[in-house]
Amino acid sequence: MLRTGSRSSYQQFNDDDYYDDDGNGQSQESFDEAEEDLVPVESNANVTRGDNISIYSPPMRFSKTCVKNVFTVLLIFIYLLLTAVAIFLAYQTISDFLNKLSQPVMSVNYKEVDSFSPPGIALFPDNAELLSCKHHYHHYIPPLVDPGTAHERDCEITEVTYFGPFSAQKKKRAVVVRGPSDVKNKELIFMEFSQNETQEDFSAISYMLFAKFSDLIESANKSDFMRDCERNYSMWTFSGGFRTWVKMSLVKTSGRNNEAIEFRQESGVVKFNDKRQESEQTDQLFFVVFEWRDPYMQEIRLIVTANPWSSVGILCVIFMALFKAANFAKLAFTLGTRTRKKDVVVSFCSKHYCTHLEPVT
Repeated sequence: MLRTGSRSSYQQFNDDDYYDDDGNGQSQESFDEAEEDLVPVESNANVTRGDNISIYSPPMRFSKTCVKNVFTVLLIFIYLLLTAVAIFLAYQTISDFLNKLSQPVMSVNYKEVDSFSPPGIALFPDNAELLSCKHHYHHYIPPLVDPGTAHERDCEITEVTYFGPFSAQKKKRAVVVRGPSDVKNKELIFMEFSQNETQEDFSAISYMLFAKFSDLIESANKSDFMRDCERNYSMWTFSGGFRTWVKMSLVKTSGRNNEAIEFRQESGVVKFNDKRQESEQTDQLFFVVFEWRDPYMQEIRLIVTANPWSSVGILCVIFMALFKAANFAKLAFTLGTRTRKKDVVVSFCSKHYCTHLEPVT
């Protein structure tokens, strides 16, 4: 009964205040708007639990925070992946640079000439005798006349006796012939040897080619020069009873510090048809022809393709991208931390019904 009376008196009080001094009434909607403008800071009776949920909506805030955290973790994972790729690229760049530095590339050029410098042809006949040595042109070799007998020579020949570089106790005799030079007219040298008897199982004459015949003539000690040539150049052989046609080509190789000259050759063998009488066939005959294969001199240069400046530039780009990704990941991590702090403040205010939130710095 007491509550009913008080409620009716409160209603009467409201009715008295419903009209203003001019007699104009105020609607209930204006009253409600005035009440909505006033939000209490702390109240246990007038604000219900449902009103709190509808205003602040914590589930929506939780979902946004979860998405931001996942995004931050994803950015950090991308940064770690970029870091691994950058380290691999840096290692690969340094490895490629060291590999190219230790393994230079060969650059091959062909230089056409009309004539070569006359090479030195060193032959080691042992017991064999040089019967003839003649220059011919245009691949024309006249028919043999009285094979096995000595003929006139028109070659420049020098004999050198020396001790070999690999067996100092064995004395060697070299017959050095000035080689052909006119490659345009296909100059060649035809030589014939004869050997009476041999203690070897196979009959062959060894020979060696070196760059310039003039180097031997101008050397102070021909024995030392031939010893050095035998140490640095290769040895070949041609057999008895055949005509061996040797076609030479010159290769110059330029390295980092020195230059080397090498002879390459192509050889063809033709059987000799011995038409002598059986009583004269006791001597074994050797025939050999030397000429240039073509008018091209092959020049090989060793080129180091490793460029240190390009490698340094690639490394700089890799590390710049890495640092940029690190700053981006750091910014994402900082934004995630600020978001979590802001959510904590909003959750605290939702429990105490704060009306104003200051920005978190």
